[in-house]
Amino acid sequence: MNGLFDEIRIALYRVWKRRWFALAVAWGICLLGWLVIALIPNVYESRAQLFVGDQAMLSTNVIDDRADQRQKLDRIQQTLLSADNLEKVVRGTALGDSVSSDADMAGKIVALRQNIMVKSEQANLVDISVMQSSSGRTDGEAAGLARDIAQKVIDIFQEENIAGGAGRTGTALRFLDQQLADRQQELQAAEQKRVAFETQNLGLLPGAGSASQQLLAARTELGQIDSQLASAQSSLAALNGQLAGTPPTISTPIPGGGGGNPAANQMAQLQGELASARARGWTDSHPDVIAMKNQIASLRGAASAPSNAGAGSYRTPNPAYSSLQSMQADRNAAVAALRSRKAALESDVSRLMGRQSAEPGVQAEYERISQDYDVLKQQYDKLLAERENIRLRGDVEQESDLTQFRVVTPPSASRVPAAPNRPLLLTGVLLLGLGGGAGIAFAMSQLRTSFPTPAALERASGLPVIGSISEMLTDAQRAARKKRQRLFYGGAGALAIVFLMLMMVEFVQRGSVA
Repeated sequence: MNGLFDEIRIALYRVWKRRWFALAVAWGICLLGWLVIALIPNVYESRAQLFVGDQAMLSTNVIDDRADQRQKLDRIQQTLLSADNLEKVVRGTALGDSVSSDADMAGKIVALRQNIMVKSEQANLVDISVMQSSSGRTDGEAAGLARDIAQKVIDIFQEENIAGGAGRTGTALRFLDQQLADRQQELQAAEQKRVAFETQNLGLLPGAGSASQQLLAARTELGQIDSQLASAQSSLAALNGQLAGTPPTISTPIPGGGGGNPAANQMAQLQGELASARARGWTDSHPDVIAMKNQIASLRGAASAPSNAGAGSYRTPNPAYSSLQSMQADRNAAVAALRSRKAALESDVSRLMGRQSAEPGVQAEYERISQDYDVLKQQYDKLLAERENIRLRGDVEQESDLTQFRVVTPPSASRVPAAPNRPLLLTGVLLLGLGGGAGIAFAMSQLRTSFPTPAALERASGLPVIGSISEMLTDAQRAARKKRQRLFYGGAGALAIVFLMLMMVEFVQRGSVA
């Protein structure tokens, strides 16, 4: 820490030894810098704040959604900074006094567009800023010109967006009516195209009657028909077996003729009962059926024995056999009907599978036609809603005194220049001059080979330093040194006085701006 302190002391001593040179450099830098600052013209700014509602924006894109603040600001900038409006501003202010040709007017418009700034930090509030330099005119004239330009810009904007509101509303309505008529024709053509396509490709379009759904339904019904056909065929086969075991006729005894063979008569009666039981749906595993079959088997031998009573009986049709024949005819008809239905369904499945291959292309084309129709319908509905919205706005403007354009803060006439910041620049030049003088004096001290302390000499030579002798001054030398020191302080003080005077002049000039 002591070493650092010693180095600082040595640096300050070296600068002090060359203080006159440092003071001269500081004077030169300050005078040059202050002269440059004095030549910079003042720039004055005039600010104004406007309230701009949506109804003042009907002059531009009336179809867009005007909810976006950025879009509103862009439209306001286009309106304010258009070439026609800026030309009106130039001719309506002192800027037009020096315009003698179209080239001068174009240059004024370009410069004016660069000096006008429009921004919006809150909804429906627009800040306008106009910058004007005092080059070629006094500060008061520059400040007044900036205010006049801002006021002229506001007046022109108000004339174009408020006074012509009714005309713009009518123009917008006529434009929307024409657009609606065109969209309506396109919508009708698209609807007719879609209806014709639906009629031409009926059954291939998505929905309840599509080929895919018809094929699915046909396959489901075909599976049911197969199940029903198998059941009907099984039932018919069982009935055929029953019919084969049932005699077509039975022996009936003649009354008074002796009664015939009792075993045969009893077996025939059991066979009839067995046929009736099977007709009722009894199976061979039914206990009664099993008992009747056992009785028939036991009577079969006795019934086959010769009988001398045959002359006393006659053969009659078996009722059970007739009933089984009737049931056989019904079940044959049911099987035939199921087979016919199965064949028809198989034909339908083959036909629908052929149509299904063309269904994706038809569906894609139908979706494209429907999408075109939906897009046109959305555009038509949007235009219709926009037309109604603008019509209602026009009615509100005509029937009410609702203000959609208002000057919140009128254009200001600043007494303080917005640029440059002269006090800050003057102070910066002063600090730069003092720092530059001290830096150059220190740099020059580094070029000399003297040693400020015995330790520095010892480090540089590598030899021990026995001692050092302080500077001895006479009275005359001390008096001369004090005189030079007073002159140095006077020169430094003069520099400070000049700085303070320049600051005072700056503030006095600001106070004199009308």
